[in-house]
Amino acid sequence: MNTQYREEDKTVPISEKLKALFELQTVASEIDKIKTLRGELPLEVQDLEDDITGLSTRVSNFEDDVQNLETSIQNRKAAIKESEALIAKYTEQQNNVRNNREYDSLSKEIEFQKLEIELSEKRIKEFTAEMKSKKETIESSKKQLSEREEDLERKKKELDEITAETKIEEEKLKSKGEKIESMIESRLLTAFKRIRKNARNGLAVVTVQRDACGGCFNKIPPQRQMDIANRKKIIVCEYCGRILVDKDIMDVEVGAED
Repeated sequence: MNTQYREEDKTVPISEKLKALFELQTVASEIDKIKTLRGELPLEVQDLEDDITGLSTRVSNFEDDVQNLETSIQNRKAAIKESEALIAKYTEQQNNVRNNREYDSLSKEIEFQKLEIELSEKRIKEFTAEMKSKKETIESSKKQLSEREEDLERKKKELDEITAETKIEEEKLKSKGEKIESMIESRLLTAFKRIRKNARNGLAVVTVQRDACGGCFNKIPPQRQMDIANRKKIIVCEYCGRILVDKDIMDVEVGAED
């Protein structure tokens, strides 16, 4: 198709418009085949990248937690040493008290510091157990992360190989499609894209096959088939909304009169 027309050009035969739409559909379907060849790889690559990001964040957060727990343990150990120093100090002071009241007061201080030591030792045990659990989780997450990274590298390689094989062909098809689009008035092009987007198999323009719509396979009445074959107006399937053309649409000559 070499003729390019403007949107407001009312002299362009319906047959040429239908042929342009059918050609655009053919190109779009070829591009769809290339994308199908890639299969779910792009989505799998994206999912793996998301998993890796999530696992990396998880590992980083747990490593921060471990570091905070280590700091808390060190603080508790320092607190124990401080309490032990105070106990030694108060015990020594008990040897020089002047009355029972001072002795009892120091005894209470010693008892309090012993309780502080017990509490710190309890917290150290809790922090140590929690830190052990988090370290195990980190190791497990790192293992998963390594596996995901290997999977991602393999999937990316597969995708790159397929993309490289089909890149030139896809670019040619896209260029051809853009050229055809420039020959279709915006109203029809918008309708084509809307139908194609909503169609399960991406078919917006279909031929009549065995007296039925080539998209949904519902029967088309004989009179409607004649209207389609006459190419005097754009007809859509009353069941699925796809644009219908006859099987000989590609025989239409550019510039032919309706």
